[in-house]
Amino acid sequence: EVFCRDIPDRLLTVSLRKRYSEDCYIQAVNEVQNCTWQKKPQEYSRFRFYLSSCCNAVNNFIVSQNNTSLGSNITYEVESKKNILIAEDIYKMLPKSQPFEGIPFKQCAVVGNGGILTNSSCGAEIDQSDFVFRCNLPPIWGNAVVDVGNKTDLVTVNPSIIALKYGKLNEMKTAFLRNLTSYGGSFLLLPAFSYSSNTAISFEVHNLLKKYQAKQRAIFFHPNYLKSLAQFWRGRGVRAYRLSTGFMITSAAIELCEDVKLYGFWPFSKNPNGKPISHHYYDNQLPKPGFHAMPKEFYQILQLHYKGVLKLQIGDCQKR
Repeated sequence: EVFCRDIPDRLLTVSLRKRYSEDCYIQAVNEVQNCTWQKKPQEYSRFRFYLSSCCNAVNNFIVSQNNTSLGSNITYEVESKKNILIAEDIYKMLPKSQPFEGIPFKQCAVVGNGGILTNSSCGAEIDQSDFVFRCNLPPIWGNAVVDVGNKTDLVTVNPSIIALKYGKLNEMKTAFLRNLTSYGGSFLLLPAFSYSSNTAISFEVHNLLKKYQAKQRAIFFHPNYLKSLAQFWRGRGVRAYRLSTGFMITSAAIELCEDVKLYGFWPFSKNPNGKPISHHYYDNQLPKPGFHAMPKEFYQILQLHYKGVLKLQIGDCQKR
């Protein structure tokens, strides 16, 4: 236990190294894993208070009619010189208020797509959560279900993925809608107002779901929420071009849930025992270099885990 008290210093040393070293990080993770985790409610309330003072996910996470008035202008998150008028047709797409019934949710799972999930048998545990967040329309069918589960309450959609996979949706409507059935009645969360190039395709997804009476509902990240969040984390040393989706969702979950557990968050090319793994559990597509600051984000997540604010699942899940 004495050793566990030194962990913050160990983590800091690793994160401040001039040259980023994956091996040093993994060693630090293994040390953190050797300490018994327990939830610390005071730390949790304190951190949640900081987050809600800055970003207020409870009211501002999603663009809704009660935080965005008809006829107002919304400024884009990244292209801050551009804005868009919330005319009647857009206003009608928005939920009246934040669409989540029954917050705070009790037990939440935020499922990243890391290759560390392969052969983890975490599916059953994930599916037992009260609310499951997933990122970027990951495959949750076939053999993957044992490792990643398939319960989904909210899944983010990266517009570039739609363009890539479904060719701007025109000819691929049926394939898109058919794939969505795996996600049950979940929310599809789109960054419609982050870049102006995201807007049309995000609206198209919304209208498509409505037209075909799909079970899913499209909702949009509030650009002001994402801007405040980026500022919040910049003040804590995460200076990326853009936060990763998993990190955004983790931040929101801390405000919207009583207990947060993360799965599949692992930005390294080998597992804790040094065995090479793929970047995602479904492919080995690496992100654009320099776009996200994954190790910096991971350092913050490790700190929150150490402090007892959230729990990071790294090894395989226990067979129940």
